[in-house]
Order: sequence, then C-alpha cells, then structure tokens
Amino acid sequence: MSDKHHPKKRFGQNFLIDETVIHRIISCIQPTNQDALIEIGPGFGALTHKLLIAQPALSIIEIDNDLVKFWHGQTKTHTQLHIHHQDVLTVDFKSLATIAAKPLRIVGNLPYNISSPLLFHLFSFDDVIHDMCFMLQKEVVDRLCATPNSKTYGRLSIMAQYYCDIYKLFEVPNTAFKPAPAVTSAICRLIPKKAHARYPIDPVKLAECVRLAFTMRRKTLPNALKGLVTVEQIISLGLDPKLRPENLSLLDFCHLAELT
Repeated sequence: MSDKHHPKKRFGQNFLIDETVIHRIISCIQPTNQDALIEIGPGFGALTHKLLIAQPALSIIEIDNDLVKFWHGQTKTHTQLHIHHQDVLTVDFKSLATIAAKPLRIVGNLPYNISSPLLFHLFSFDDVIHDMCFMLQKEVVDRLCATPNSKTYGRLSIMAQYYCDIYKLFEVPNTAFKPAPAVTSAICRLIPKKAHARYPIDPVKLAECVRLAFTMRRKTLPNALKGLVTVEQIISLGLDPKLRPENLSLLDFCHLAELT
C-alpha cells in the first residue's frame, strides 16, 4: 500500500496486507487465463497482481480517482488490464459478459458499507455470472448462510439462497488489513443456480413477500404479511399462523409468494 494514499472511509477502504490470507484466497479462486475475471475494488493490488499472473486480461472496477490513476500507471506493464472507473452499483455486468463472450467470475474485498446493496445488484445478473468469491464482514457471510430459526436469518439469507449456492470458506482476522477494521471478515463463494434448479416463482414477487415479512420480523405471519396473504391462505399451505417470518424456509416463502 502506498504511504501517500490515505484509506477513505466513504469508500469503506481497508487494504488487505496479510500474504498468507492473500495466498489462501487465490487458492480458493484458482484463476486461469480462460476466465472472464473481474475484481471489485482492487485497492493497490494485494490480490490483483496475483490474479494478473493467471489472467493478464483482468478487469477491475474502482471508484476512487486516486486508485484509478495508480492503475492507469500500471497499464504500461499490464497492457491487457481493463479499468472501469465507476461506482460498482451502476455497472452493467450483462454488457461485460457480452464483451467477454462467457460467464463472469467476480472477486473482491467488498466495501462493508455497500455489501448488501451490491449483492442484490449482482443477483440481478445471476444468468451471466459463473461464480463470485468475496471477502465480506463475517456477520454478512453468516447472514448469507443462515438457516431458519436463527437470529441471523432474514431477507438477505432467503434471497441469496434463492439465487445462489453459498459456501463460507474461512475467516480473516482484522489484523490482516490496514487500517484494521473493527470487525472480523470471512471469505465466501457464491455460485448462481441454474434457472431450472430454482423454484419456479417470479423473483419480484418473492422479493416483495420477503421484504414485507421481515419489515416486521417479530410479528406473526398474518400480521407481518397483512394485505398480502390471508390467514386462510397461510393455513392452506400447512403453515401455523402463529409462526414468525424467521421460522419459514425459502420454499415456504416461495409458496406464499405464489399466492400473491
């Protein structure tokens, strides 16, 4: 990391510096020169330089003007490096997949302050993504992997598991970063499910049902879903109306969404 660059809180910058962790991440990704690799938030290249060894035509997405300037300086050495200077939440990943002519492999140490919105953005491009390997706040990874009847289970859990198979790989201590964040991180892999492997429900309907339910997660189903489904409809699915949203499985929510 350059001594001249001060990490910017507004971009959630915490730069990875632990070589052992970096090598473990690369081992998990197993990049090749056949991959359409995209790195989100490369920083000063803790992962990037190792990804470039495997795939010189790497694409990076960076919003920070100073870091973009740094990477433009690197293109003299890495002539096939593609730099996208923009907010990742505005990136059209379908266009990038069209240019690459293959599904994308997306990696990165995601900014904690936009991790959930970014994941939902990426889910909307699930049909052009091969897999994703991210470092996230451990709490977010736990929510992604959570099962019913747990405190961490919620909207993100259900929608992520609708779109992807999710694997928590390993945890990363805050000492692996500069500056050290106040939280522990974790590495996870998300593999989008094929359309035929998902329950055949309109994802917009499912998302609205789940959103409404977890707006009032401690209320019973009839109250949490008031105006969307009736008590009779809930009972018709074999569900106890005394249950709360956190007690329902992904399949239960798919069945409820079908009634809306």
